[in-house]
Amino acid sequence: MAAPSAAVTKRSTEPASSRSRVAYIGLGSNVGNRRAHLTRAFAEISRLAPVVRASSFYSTEPVGFAGQRRFWNAVVAIRWAGSPAALLNALQEVERRGGRVPTFRNGPREIDVDILDLEGLVRTGQVPILPHPRMAGRRFVLAPLEEIAPGWKHPVTGLTATQMLRRLPAKPGVRRLARATAPPLSS
Repeated sequence: MAAPSAAVTKRSTEPASSRSRVAYIGLGSNVGNRRAHLTRAFAEISRLAPVVRASSFYSTEPVGFAGQRRFWNAVVAIRWAGSPAALLNALQEVERRGGRVPTFRNGPREIDVDILDLEGLVRTGQVPILPHPRMAGRRFVLAPLEEIAPGWKHPVTGLTATQMLRRLPAKPGVRRLARATAPPLSS
């Protein structure tokens, strides 16, 4: 039997084209003014690509390293016509301009911006890995994703965000911030 190829695709192909695809982007902040960091990142992302939908902000317990301030998280859906690598590069630039200072894995950060899914594309052998390899176990990603895309399905498991949330333990917890919604969508 032949070895699997480095990049596996499902429901979508990888070659860059003028066809735009929906990309779900996760954002988080727990250093400084979390609302300002998220709002600035939303504005930068809206200049990169049309925003389809944006979640409320969520207050979430830290994952991995508990000795830090609560995070604020959100998810935004955009229409992206470029390659996965170009999207990753653009989002890393959003982080850089947002003041992100590297610390350690799961450590505090001014802004964190991750590609969660790019219209069902599955990539395992190259960066970025898609869908995000840890999203199915992260309540802070799934709760805002469920809010803006209740019908979305994980391209590998076929489960919805709601189904994945039901399988997770209650902790670390997530709380929707009723009055802290994302900025208006781009036109």
